[in-house]
Amino acid sequence: MASEKAPLPFVYTFMAGAIAGVSEILVMYPLDVVKTRVQLQPAGATGPDAYTGMVDCFRKIVKNEGFSRLYRGITAPILMEAPKRATKFAANDKWGKFYRDLFGQVQMTQSLSVLTGASAGATESFVVVPFELVKIRLQDKASAGKYNGMVDVVLKTVRNEGILAMYNGLESTLWRHILWNAGYFGCIFQVRQLMPKAETKQGQTVNDIIAGSVGGTVGTILNTPMDVVKSRIQNTIRVPGQTPKYNWAWPALATVTKEEGFAALYKGFIPKVLRLGPGGGILLVVYTGVMDFFRNMREQKL
Repeated sequence: MASEKAPLPFVYTFMAGAIAGVSEILVMYPLDVVKTRVQLQPAGATGPDAYTGMVDCFRKIVKNEGFSRLYRGITAPILMEAPKRATKFAANDKWGKFYRDLFGQVQMTQSLSVLTGASAGATESFVVVPFELVKIRLQDKASAGKYNGMVDVVLKTVRNEGILAMYNGLESTLWRHILWNAGYFGCIFQVRQLMPKAETKQGQTVNDIIAGSVGGTVGTILNTPMDVVKSRIQNTIRVPGQTPKYNWAWPALATVTKEEGFAALYKGFIPKVLRLGPGGGILLVVYTGVMDFFRNMREQKL
């Protein structure tokens, strides 16, 4: 990561992560809407409104609901992406230093990169759960007339289900982020080791796009099943005295597999990987570029 050059104070890694996160979400958000719609569609759904795949879902959303629907619920992700990505990169930087000191390593290794990424993912999870819940409920087609916006989701969820309902899906979110970040940062380290060292700024940008995109793709392959059950857990309205069908991550995985088959655990994979593959590249390029900008700015002041 950029911190392997010259370390910068926490505030700079936090700001760079925030800028990278907002940049990525503005470009890739429509694919996240498509992914969520596909994941929430019941097995065997038929009829003119059923989605047969990613392209069909995208087409029907635009045709039946308008292009702006592809950006419905984006306020929550934008508000979430700044602290989420800021936490991701800042936590990765801090955990990396912690583990290097703990294990007496001067430089990062492949195993430390995976461990550091997993720890950063767990840290990030506690920040994102309420925002994810709001986003999922706004994106679901069935809730189109139920909520008037982000604040309305929060008010109705707290009033009807209790304040702790905002953290529904915390366990599955932990698993989702641990798996994605371990794959993402672990792959970035390995791909950078395998690629020729860049001699120019343009070459570094190309390397970062490739490393980040590979990392985003591998992370998505690892965490999609947890993303599917997380969406279902967070979209379930809690009723006192009733145990939800989707409650805990691993039992929910078993339920989906039993009722719908293993392939159902990869519902929405195509739009998800199309977003988070190149999205991972965008994150890394913007983060590295902003960190280099901050580094140069500090050097000029000295």
